[in-house]
Amino acid sequence: MDIDFPLILVVLTFATGIIWLGDRLFLRSSRLARAAEGGAVTADSDLEEPKEPYLVDLSRSFFPVLLVVLVLRSFLVEPFQIPSGSMLPTLEVGDFILVNKYAYGLRLPVLGTKVLEVDDPQRGDVMVFKFPEDGKTNYIKRVVGLPGDHIRYRNKTLYINDKKVPTEFLASLPPVELYREFLGDLEHEIFITMGRRGGAGEGEWTVPEGEYFVMGDNRDNSNDSRFWGTVPDDLVVGKAFAIWMHWESLTSLPSFGRVGVIE
Repeated sequence: MDIDFPLILVVLTFATGIIWLGDRLFLRSSRLARAAEGGAVTADSDLEEPKEPYLVDLSRSFFPVLLVVLVLRSFLVEPFQIPSGSMLPTLEVGDFILVNKYAYGLRLPVLGTKVLEVDDPQRGDVMVFKFPEDGKTNYIKRVVGLPGDHIRYRNKTLYINDKKVPTEFLASLPPVELYREFLGDLEHEIFITMGRRGGAGEGEWTVPEGEYFVMGDNRDNSNDSRFWGTVPDDLVVGKAFAIWMHWESLTSLPSFGRVGVIE
């Protein structure tokens, strides 16, 4: 069962905030009055203020922390872990990345409604988004096609608006070959599986307005727009910009050797 952490965070933040605020506005005064009648509070000291109910004390302690986490996670930066090899060699399984949540505009948590325009995804960006087929699973791919672009993928070669995207062979690393790909001014590395050219994922597409065509850098091992279509803007989560840790499994030790900017 998938757990909706943003929803849980929002609910906990509002619940603790309402409990704390409700106590301050309505319940604390009556609690102090009862304590004063019993002689627990003096006129010149509040050191003997009666103890808050457990739930109120818990809410007062956790509300500021939850609020800060909610704001940071919803509008600024959110951490993610890479679960698959579809973005090799750029991102490895076990990479922990940071995603800029405001690069493409500020969105309300849970609802995803954009409330402030900032910028649009650019060709070559590594983007996190909700999987279009279920609207909730986080995916990460590279933006290849922008609204209005014509995309063609044939014989493991990418064409954008009828122009071949330049690549440079770097190394043979069986079972893959390593290439450098040039998407406009951006350079990044991709994997192409060795062997027969062509195969799954070939076709031509025109990117609708307000949507984006995305592909994995591990071109022959990526479930992306070639198979399920484009990504609508309202499913965009943010721009991945840095690796801050690598931890492949609980049986291994965390590593900081891959810390750096995502290209």
